[in-house]
Amino acid sequence: MAVKIRLARRGRKKAATYDIVVADARSPRDGRFIEKLGTYNPNTNPATINYDADRAFYWMMTGAQPTDTVRAMLSYRGVLYRRHLQLGVDKGALTQDVADQRFADWKTDKDTRIEGKRTGLVDAKSDARTAALAAETKVKEARSEAQRQKQAAALAAAAPAPAPAAETETTETAEVSAEDAA
Repeated sequence: MAVKIRLARRGRKKAATYDIVVADARSPRDGRFIEKLGTYNPNTNPATINYDADRAFYWMMTGAQPTDTVRAMLSYRGVLYRRHLQLGVDKGALTQDVADQRFADWKTDKDTRIEGKRTGLVDAKSDARTAALAAETKVKEARSEAQRQKQAAALAAAAPAPAPAAETETTETAEVSAEDAA
């Protein structure tokens, strides 16, 4: 019996999540399976992969063949590297202590890079939000300044018309009073 480690789809339309399962190669995608190893959610950034690493390692060592997508996930999380090191131990190229130490070093480095990506995404999102707020504030100030100028122009057009007529009357009155005085 050929055994595969593959994804079984679940979730609603256009928001799929997947179960990582061990199943007979002849069974349908969402049909019977031997064991559920975990879940995979591609809708988050970075994608969320939760699974039992020890059981996945066990199935890999017993000969289960992962599909391409599951192979990429297992490689991303270190199961394939752990299998590679264990095969080296079985052949006598490494000791178990050295293999465990190499895997632990790799795992801490990988976890650091994943956390760096998460914090980088959060920082980029907050920076984008700050930049958008600054741009929106700038546009709002430009609009309010244009509105103020428009109102000032309307007031200036309405107010100065009577003022020049008053000045001409005062100058004419001053000329008439100067003639009367003479």
